[in-house]
Amino acid sequence: MLKDIKYFIWAVILIFFAACQQPEEAKTQEAIGKHRVVETGELAAIDSRAFVLQRYGRHWYQMKIIGLLKHGSEVQPGDSIIQLDPTEIKKYIIDREGDLETQIASLEKMKVDQSNQRSSLESNLKSETATFDLRKLELESARFESARIRKIKQLEFEQAQINFAKVKRQVELYKIRERSELKIQEIRIKRLRDEIKSAYEILPQLTIRTPIEGIFQIGDNQRTRQMLKVGDEIYVGNKMGNVPALKWMKVNTTISENDFLKIAVGQKVIVRLDALPKVEFEGEINYIGKLCRLKDDKSKQKVFDVEVKILKSDERLKPGMTVSCEYLLK
Repeated sequence: MLKDIKYFIWAVILIFFAACQQPEEAKTQEAIGKHRVVETGELAAIDSRAFVLQRYGRHWYQMKIIGLLKHGSEVQPGDSIIQLDPTEIKKYIIDREGDLETQIASLEKMKVDQSNQRSSLESNLKSETATFDLRKLELESARFESARIRKIKQLEFEQAQINFAKVKRQVELYKIRERSELKIQEIRIKRLRDEIKSAYEILPQLTIRTPIEGIFQIGDNQRTRQMLKVGDEIYVGNKMGNVPALKWMKVNTTISENDFLKIAVGQKVIVRLDALPKVEFEGEINYIGKLCRLKDDKSKQKVFDVEVKILKSDERLKPGMTVSCEYLLK
């Protein structure tokens, strides 16, 4: 009988302690829950290169795609991913090379014409110089002649002097014009050569190569809103594709404005894939946005952008996958 009473007393004590312990544990779990916040996000590559059509020279703002790597292909640094049509540039080079030959021939002809003209002017100058010297001697010899003859010789000398100065001036002006014409023609030729050189330098740029290892993703046609394909025309500023490097990943996520001051850069975050909810990936807050915004168009909740860096590389992590980020608040 006493033994039964002892068992009963111990049972009551155990039940009492269990009843007291359960609220404490519940309070502990509730306290932990209040200090944890889970937000959804999307994986993205830390290192990702976008390929946007640039303007080649002064003329080409539109290009045609004639080669395109398969969407999702693995690429290594230096691999060709996009090929643009070089036809228009090659045609431009042929036209400019024809213009260059014409301008070079014009320069040679100009030099010959200038040489002939210069010789003619120099001959005239020699002739006028001789006439001027002769009239000068005649004027000096006529000092003992009558006033009428001296007057005639004086007028003839002055006329020869005027003609000599005129021809001399023509020669000087022609030399200036000659140098100017040559310089203008040489500038034309240099400009054509520079344009041809620049066009040749563009040709290898039409083969777009990736500088990093990753997965090639084809961009969308802005007019059709469909994936680009061979034969499509694209314009300056159009995105042709991108290559994300898959080794190191990050999560683009958010934090509520109410919890914004409870997190900090460098704080640890538990990341879980929606596809693998039981697997935890260790992350760290890498960036916290400075501006508050609406979470989406249909929500009134205000959030700050947060970037979480995954601390270990894992092949299961791919860009675009949906994840959850568990913040342990301060």
